[in-house]
Amino acid sequence: MRSTQQMSITLPIEMAALVKAKVAAGEYATESEVIRDGLRALLARDRAMEDWLRDEVIPAAAALKAEPDRALSAEQVREHMAAKRQRKGTGKT
Repeated sequence: MRSTQQMSITLPIEMAALVKAKVAAGEYATESEVIRDGLRALLARDRAMEDWLRDEVIPAAAALKAEPDRALSAEQVREHMAAKRQRKGTGKT
């Protein structure tokens, strides 16, 4: 049984040229390898996003729902970010 499936895809000219350039530069043996590597990177990005949502966003939202008084106003967030940028600009953390 085959573990691969042949497909025909259409790419914008710029992307097709990039795929061909990767092969021509010797970074990949075939155009298929370039596409497979790109899909693996996409899967890794999707997994990282799912992990972030599960591990950080959902718990933060639940904590905020449990204690809504802990929420910051938009103005408080702006002030916090401005102070953080200022500290970063002066080398202080």
